Amino acid sequence: MSSTTNVVRPAELATAEPGQAKPDSGPVGPGAGARGPATDYSGYPLVASKHPWRWVGTAAVALGVAAVVWSLATNPRWEWGVVAQWFTAQSVVNGLLETLKLTAISGILGFVLGFILALMRLSASPLLVSVSWTFSWIFRSTPLLVQMLLWYNLGYLYEKISLGIPFTDVRFFEVQTTTLISQFAAAVLGLTLNQAAYSAEIIRGGILSVDQGQLEAAAALGIPAWRRSTRIVLPQAMRAILPTAFNEIIGLVKGTSIVYVLAYSELFYTVQVIYNRTQQVLPLLLVATLWYVVITSVLSVFQYYIERHYSKGAVRSLPLTPLQKARTFFATHAVAPNQARSTR
Repeated sequence: MSSTTNVVRPAELATAEPGQAKPDSGPVGPGAGARGPATDYSGYPLVASKHPWRWVGTAAVALGVAAVVWSLATNPRWEWGVVAQWFTAQSVVNGLLETLKLTAISGILGFVLGFILALMRLSASPLLVSVSWTFSWIFRSTPLLVQMLLWYNLGYLYEKISLGIPFTDVRFFEVQTTTLISQFAAAVLGLTLNQAAYSAEIIRGGILSVDQGQLEAAAALGIPAWRRSTRIVLPQAMRAILPTAFNEIIGLVKGTSIVYVLAYSELFYTVQVIYNRTQQVLPLLLVATLWYVVITSVLSVFQYYIERHYSKGAVRSLPLTPLQKARTFFATHAVAPNQARSTR
């Protein structure tokens, strides 16, 4: 017996009665016959989605920014001429250099000590763990201002500082405490120990963020413990450590302003001395503020590129730098006009 197959065209489906059953469309598959031509969408216009509230919010923020800029530019009490006069003054620049020196020394020593404390906290020795925890607990529990004053007045508690064999009278080195603990030494000591307490927790958290399975796999491959730490753990931990660490460094830059209580000639103390003499308080405070903004902006640029470097392996492709984005933008917009001219 022979069987026939009815092929139903789209026109028949469209003209079928509402209550009438649609005929069988026949077999579907590679052997069902040639398919019709694809629909051409080239003539359809592209309509962008509308975001009216986004434009409302943008307009409101732009209006607020314009009002702030207008106030800064037209209010004579800001005394921008005085700000420009003192911004690069020699005394202010000297104070800025002292601030940078305090930040560099305290930041380096603080993170080195914090790294040691973090390793102590992660060790199997109960004594090392207890000492590290106690150190962080004490220095995170007391204000930095109190620590500064305590170190500066250490000579009241200990008249002399000596180095020798403990519990004996043998002394290799001995000096007056007031001679050893100067204003600069007290500032560095206070900033370093306070920074070390916070750095230890930052580094410890970054190390713990690394998957333990990777350490187990490296140990199974016979990789030495030192190489496991330096080549596997630390590069991955840096991705978690860097953002918070840079925030701490930026906070340290601004935290150096508290050294003014020791009458040390850093940026903020220098500005105070100047406006106490000239009575130009607000312009001099703006000078200090602008210099702090410059320092933190430079640090933010370093943070971006260092984080980008350590993100290798975590993302498929590194994000474009601002310079690369600018080059791409200008290259794209420079090619389009040239193509438009060539088609005329």
